[in-house]
Amino acid sequence: MKIFAWFLGVILAALTVFMLLTAGWERPPIDSTQTGFRGTGMVEVTNPRIENPLLEAQLANVPVPTPMPPDVPGPTAGDVYQNVQLLGDLSIAQFTRLMQAWTEWVAPEQGCAHCHNLENLADDSVYTKVVSRRMLQMTQTVNVDWNDHVAQTGVTCYTCHRGKNIPERAWFNTDPSDHSGGGLLGWTAGQNQPAASVGLTSLPVDPFSDLIEGNESIRVAGRTALPEGQPIGSMQTTERTYALMVHMSEALNVNCTYCHNSRNFATWESSPVQRVLAWYGLEMTRTLNTEYVSPLSSVLPAHRLGPTGEGRKINCETCHQGVNKPLGGLAMAKDYPAHLVRTGESMSSLEAEDLEAFVKVAEDSDPVIDQ
Repeated sequence: MKIFAWFLGVILAALTVFMLLTAGWERPPIDSTQTGFRGTGMVEVTNPRIENPLLEAQLANVPVPTPMPPDVPGPTAGDVYQNVQLLGDLSIAQFTRLMQAWTEWVAPEQGCAHCHNLENLADDSVYTKVVSRRMLQMTQTVNVDWNDHVAQTGVTCYTCHRGKNIPERAWFNTDPSDHSGGGLLGWTAGQNQPAASVGLTSLPVDPFSDLIEGNESIRVAGRTALPEGQPIGSMQTTERTYALMVHMSEALNVNCTYCHNSRNFATWESSPVQRVLAWYGLEMTRTLNTEYVSPLSSVLPAHRLGPTGEGRKINCETCHQGVNKPLGGLAMAKDYPAHLVRTGESMSSLEAEDLEAFVKVAEDSDPVIDQ
């Protein structure tokens, strides 16, 4: 009996030593990339055994673009079809090619019937057609107005949808009544509930309603000793800000030093350029939610609405889905130039040198997976 107890003790001691020695590290090779100024210790550490399969999975199902039809004189989509409100200047061939691409990106199983009444294609009674029209305007806005975030890589419907009717990574406003906790917990203030949106932390599970749909400041400290108006720097706003930061870290699969100098998180002067890109991304997301996504709740059927009677909204994860560049930086917009001009503008307004810039960046930024 004593021998067994001694043997069991040795095993437990060995397991304890093993856990202490192996906790917090991974076997080589581990990649590291300097992201900040020299001497600041700002290094992004990645594991290619995890990163590469994740990116490979995203790129495995990317549709191959169909060849661009020649731009020849002839009747346009607006001349031939009825109720073409946004793409009437495209040729019939270009218009058909774009419709086929959208079908493959958003509704590969349902086909044209996902957005159209097949007995009358001009009819707007199918709500998804109304939504799709507004989503095209949103995509064009991103590519025209938000180059400070998406640069010349651009976005298309596929960036978010990835072959699904509804983007897999989107969020509903949470119902405040769900935060009661019940029993001995009392009011939980939307915290201490395991939610993947905030990395399963005990932080508020919905920082998005206030920070990337509402206009609350994303800060952890006020600029004055006694801030007026919003309680900036209060415990509640600080927790929401940290929850959003955790979400961004999870959505891009990066750590805090990807955007921040860990010696002084608040300073912009010694932060890497990624922090500026992230700021524009947050402003872009807030604009898209308030001007495009949220207003569409009024046309959605009941089964598409969340607990507060609103539709799904977008956040960082909607596009990024676990990589710091959506689809590893794969540029699809240059293959479908209708996404690159503002609503109501003719395709001719997209100058040749502008399109060449998109193509050049696309060639330089195609995703590279380490072997």
